[in-house]
Amino acid sequence: MKLPFGEQIRNLREDSDISQTAFGKAVGMTQRKVSYIECGKCEPSIDDTIAFCHFFKVSADDLLGIPKEYKK
Repeated sequence: MKLPFGEQIRNLREDSDISQTAFGKAVGMTQRKVSYIECGKCEPSIDDTIAFCHFFKVSADDLLGIPKEYKK
């Protein structure tokens, strides 16, 4: 089952052992915005999503939970 986007970000961030504040600085946003994204109060922009992919070294497909059968 696919996790909500914010939970995926939280899990990746916690697995990297980094605080919301440090993560926010690394991707160019405030700790509050990171918190809002993680709890689902706010959706990230495309630029935010790209920054997350670069930071965590994952593809957008993986981050967005796109199943492999939809990839060509």
